[in-house]
Amino acid sequence: MSSAADDHRTTAARFGELVAGTTDWSAPAPCEGWTALDVVRHLIEWLPGFLESGAGIELPAGPPVDEDPVGAWQAHAAAVQAVLDDPASAAVPFSNRHTGDMPVPAAIAIFYTSDVFLHTWDLARATGQDEHLDPQRCAAMLEGMRSAEPAMRASGEFGPAVEVPADADPQTRLLAFIGRRP
Repeated sequence: MSSAADDHRTTAARFGELVAGTTDWSAPAPCEGWTALDVVRHLIEWLPGFLESGAGIELPAGPPVDEDPVGAWQAHAAAVQAVLDDPASAAVPFSNRHTGDMPVPAAIAIFYTSDVFLHTWDLARATGQDEHLDPQRCAAMLEGMRSAEPAMRASGEFGPAVEVPADADPQTRLLAFIGRRP
């Protein structure tokens, strides 16, 4: 099993390849009402407040995403990676009334890196790039998400599940579970 730092490094690099390969930031994304730029903006903008309120960690700001989406992603991904690469972060508690208490690396892995992984498909689909996701990770995430489905649906962050054939591949099943139409 890889560490939270290794997982983020790999996941953020794959997403970064898609960010660098994007030529039309206004392309519609699979998330209703979002564009390719909105997908990147979402990932850059929600984590800083989450970390600051739950662990007192302030991520340094990068360039504005609307002016430089590639630079903004690179700066953001590097800032998150620096937190994960710091051995002291394992001793920093993250506390949130909705998620409970856990070490910062676990919070980043569970809530953020998994979000980057899922939105990788959204950005790839919006921009016509390679949409392939790791099938083993898709299957593992789906298994983990099934046990938290009531809370996930109640959060409003996920659409209703979409029906797919029983023999659909892990990526298709995962995306359909979170409300995407693969």
